[in-house]
Amino acid sequence: MQLDLNSDVVALTRQLVDIESVSHDETEIADAVADALAPCTHLEVARRGNTVVARTALDRPERVVIAGHLDTVPLNDNLPSRMEGDLLYGLGSCDMKGGDAVILKLAATVPEPTRDVTFVLYDGEEIESEHNGLRKLAESDPELMRADFAILMEPSNAVVEAGCQGTMRVEVRSAGERAHSARSWMGRNAIHQAGEVLDRLRAYQPRRPEIDGLDYYEGLNAVGIRGGVAGNVIPDECVVVINYRFAPDRSEAEAEAYLRELFEGYDVQVTDTAPGALPGLAVPAARAFVEAVGGQVNPKFGWTDVARFSSLGVPAVNFGPGDPMLAHKQEEHVPVDQIRSCEARLAAWLGDPR
Repeated sequence: MQLDLNSDVVALTRQLVDIESVSHDETEIADAVADALAPCTHLEVARRGNTVVARTALDRPERVVIAGHLDTVPLNDNLPSRMEGDLLYGLGSCDMKGGDAVILKLAATVPEPTRDVTFVLYDGEEIESEHNGLRKLAESDPELMRADFAILMEPSNAVVEAGCQGTMRVEVRSAGERAHSARSWMGRNAIHQAGEVLDRLRAYQPRRPEIDGLDYYEGLNAVGIRGGVAGNVIPDECVVVINYRFAPDRSEAEAEAYLRELFEGYDVQVTDTAPGALPGLAVPAARAFVEAVGGQVNPKFGWTDVARFSSLGVPAVNFGPGDPMLAHKQEEHVPVDQIRSCEARLAAWLGDPR
C-alpha cells in the first residue's frame, strides 16, 4: 500500500492499520513508510532493517526524538479498520498506529521545526527485546538516538505519562522427592511445598512510592505454575512463575534482592528483566513539553521503551492517542479527536500552529 502523507491524520491512521504488520512481518509497512518519507527533501532518511529514521538537520540548539513502533500483536479478527462514530477500530489503531500517523504527518508537514527532530518508526516492540528495532538502532547507530528529550507515542489518552515501571520475571522452585502416590509418605510433594510461595504472594502489600509528585503502584503476581510427573507419582519439583512490576526508583539489582528476600528458602531464578525509567520532569525540555501539551502528567504503569532512552541518558515521556487499557484487545480502538489533538499540540510545540 502507498501511504498518502497529504491525507488527514485519521485517514493516514486507517491506511497504516490496514497494512498488516504483526511482529516479524513488518517489511511491507516499513517499505511504505520509507517510500512515503523519501520525497521529503527537508529530511535525512535512513533505514536499518525494518526501522526507518528521518531527521532534520537545522543546527537548532536542541534535538528531540519522536518515536513509535510499527508492529502489532497477532490478528484477532480485527482487520480491516472500520469507523464507528468518532472511534476508529482495528488492530494497532490504539497501540500504536494512531501515534505513528501523527509522527508521519509531523515529519512531512513541519519542514522547519523550532527544534531539530529525529523521527523513528521501528519494528519488533511487541516481542522479545532481542528483536526490538530501537534496541538494535542504539547499538548500530547510537548517534541517531542522541537527543535532549524523547517522546514515545505509546497510547496515553493524549496526556503525558512519565517514566515507566521496571519489570522482572522470576521462577521460584520448590523441591520434593518422587514416590508412588500409593506410598506418598515415602516422598515429599513439591507442589504442596509451593503453597507457601502462594501464601507469601497473597500477603503481599504493594509498595506505592511518590516520585516527582507522581504516585507509582507496584505489583507482584503469579503468572504461571507448572509441576507434576504422572498421575501416580508424587512430584519432585514445582515452579511458580512470578512477574514483579517495580517503581522506577528501584534498580533491577534492588528488585532482585527484594524478591530473593521475600522468597527466602526457595530457589529463585531471574528469567527476564528490564529497568524502569524515572519521570525526568525536572529537565527543561520535559517541563516545556508538559506545559505545551496541557500540563497534566500521570505515572506510567507498565514498561515502555522510554526506559531505553533513559538508559542512554535521554529523558523521555509517553504521549499518544488511545487508551492503553485497550491495547491488544479484540475491540481495540482510538478516538479520532485524540489523534487530531496529539498532532495539533505537537505541531504547535514544534513551532507550527495549525
